[in-house]
Amino acid sequence: MQSIQIAREMSQQNWSILMAGWRDFPQLNALEKACFIPEDRWPFWDTLGVLTLPGLVRLKAVAGDCMVGFVGGERNHARHQGWVTTLGVLPDFRRRGIARALLSVCEVELAMPVIRLCVRESNEAAIRLYQSAGYQLESHWKKYYAHGETALVFEKSV
Repeated sequence: MQSIQIAREMSQQNWSILMAGWRDFPQLNALEKACFIPEDRWPFWDTLGVLTLPGLVRLKAVAGDCMVGFVGGERNHARHQGWVTTLGVLPDFRRRGIARALLSVCEVELAMPVIRLCVRESNEAAIRLYQSAGYQLESHWKKYYAHGETALVFEKSV
């Protein structure tokens, strides 16, 4: 039911969500540079890994031939948890529901009873998105990010 609603919302937009793969490396690398400060960007091997390692969720939002958003996720079967490892949308494409749609489809693809993610405590827009999507603040990781910023860890039962 949820995926039907997501598909209905996307059909009214000029973008779509597709599976990502290794050929998307240049565009994902560019998206990382546009969305994150240098210290938070994934290095080469992490970026390549999220696009190629088996079992990971990797979804891209595309408008025409351009990747305008990306979400990655992984499953921890032992803990019965999914983890949203990254979520980014190009600045010119924000506030169009792309991040929310990527997050929702990622949750469905992860298919785990609990999903977690972390975000810089200063990223108010992302925090509002996660809270409105049903995530609850679970904990704080002090000095997790570059320059000593705290990470807020959010969790959602699905």
